[in-house]
Amino acid sequence: MSPSDHVQAFRDLLGAVGVVDDPQRLATYTTDQRQLFTGSTLAVLKPVTTKQVSDVVTLAARLGIGLVPQGGNTSYCGGATPDASGRQVVVSLERMDAIREVDPLSMSISVDAGAILKKVQEAAASAALLLPLSLGAEGSCRIGGNIGTNAGGLSVVRYGMTRDLLLGIEAVLPDGTIVSDMRKLRKNNTGYDVKQCFVGSEGTLGIVTGAVLRLAPLPVRRATAWLKLAKVAPLAELLALVRRESGELLTTFEFMTARSIALATAAMASPPSVGPGSGGAILLEFASSSRHLDLDSLMETILAETVEYEWVEDAFLAQSGAQRASMWELRETIPEGEKRWGGSVKHDISAPLSCIQRFLDVAGVEVRKFHADLELSVYGHVGDGNLHYNILVPQGTNRIAFTRLVEASLSLRLYDAAAALGGTFSAEHGVGRFKRHLLEKYGDPGRVAAMRRVKTAFDPAGIMNAGAVVRPLDPEPVY
Repeated sequence: MSPSDHVQAFRDLLGAVGVVDDPQRLATYTTDQRQLFTGSTLAVLKPVTTKQVSDVVTLAARLGIGLVPQGGNTSYCGGATPDASGRQVVVSLERMDAIREVDPLSMSISVDAGAILKKVQEAAASAALLLPLSLGAEGSCRIGGNIGTNAGGLSVVRYGMTRDLLLGIEAVLPDGTIVSDMRKLRKNNTGYDVKQCFVGSEGTLGIVTGAVLRLAPLPVRRATAWLKLAKVAPLAELLALVRRESGELLTTFEFMTARSIALATAAMASPPSVGPGSGGAILLEFASSSRHLDLDSLMETILAETVEYEWVEDAFLAQSGAQRASMWELRETIPEGEKRWGGSVKHDISAPLSCIQRFLDVAGVEVRKFHADLELSVYGHVGDGNLHYNILVPQGTNRIAFTRLVEASLSLRLYDAAAALGGTFSAEHGVGRFKRHLLEKYGDPGRVAAMRRVKTAFDPAGIMNAGAVVRPLDPEPVY
């Protein structure tokens, strides 16, 4: 069969509206989020039911056509981008976006995998419940992609990663088999926890079509503070103090350097008056569903203690919802600030909490050795050991060329530093296509071998997102 015959076969399954093969429309689906790579595809397929996904996968397996599952196409690692062969089709779940059920008593929500994260948050909130998963791309990323990358975000310090929120799953295996396990159970000790195989798999083991997610009580009180850090502030000790004294109320512990704050401020129409201390700043937040807890008093007491230790130069407690929103807007505008500057080379570092400061010290030396004039934008979810250690593209420099230069040299030194401290090169962005060589370089050989066995067991024909995450045991497939 010719490529056009293949596309027609998929059109016969999905109807005309379920297949996109117009070159101009395809461009939206074939370039990664950071525009570092553009692949090629025969078509974009848009099923509306799990049965249609199963039919698509079955047909693709019979024809020997590769499949690339895609949610919101917000991957920073090329995990949702087809390769350049033109022999892969994109399976977009954007039409599978239903909220299937909100169960307030079970504190769960059941959704299609194509549901946009923000919409799922809103559906939970309508029942006075909270979906704790929150990240910058929540207005466009989709639940299937969140599962595929084990998304983290702003509340991991309290609620955990996506895998900690996943109760049940529905997925289609590479041979078309439907795995239907959409149960709301907190306890289910009946053999292998198959759903966790799909978490972090980035579409290489199958296509997630539905999920049951754990919810939490909706906070009705918050205390939000901005801490201007002293130059010698020990981040790990500061976090330990806040955790100890606030119990389970701590939801956010976000670190920002002065440069990151300046970038965000420049990109905002009405930036808040808060700024960094000599050591940067922390955005700190407590939240509770109780109407009776005095979070402001607790926050003030803890802040006073941090000042006494001389870890914090000054601190500001938000006095209104508008002040809180302004602080959060500053934090969330950092990526846009980097973009307006001219871009950055992103490093999604994870390190043990006790080693965060050591990493910053060692990484700073490596950057200066590479080029003394480079500027950094460093921020992240330090509450869970995640730093976004970004190298700003020098003004007037081609972003793509600079990115290639840094990733071939300086990036490896930074990853070496993280690995030496027991950390890793990807905290929440995943592996995708761009970082597969890093997994093979830094990953434990036994663990990588186990991953390859899992990939081969699920997808012996190698049709599911080939080229992403891990090589199968056999040679790469030829479509």
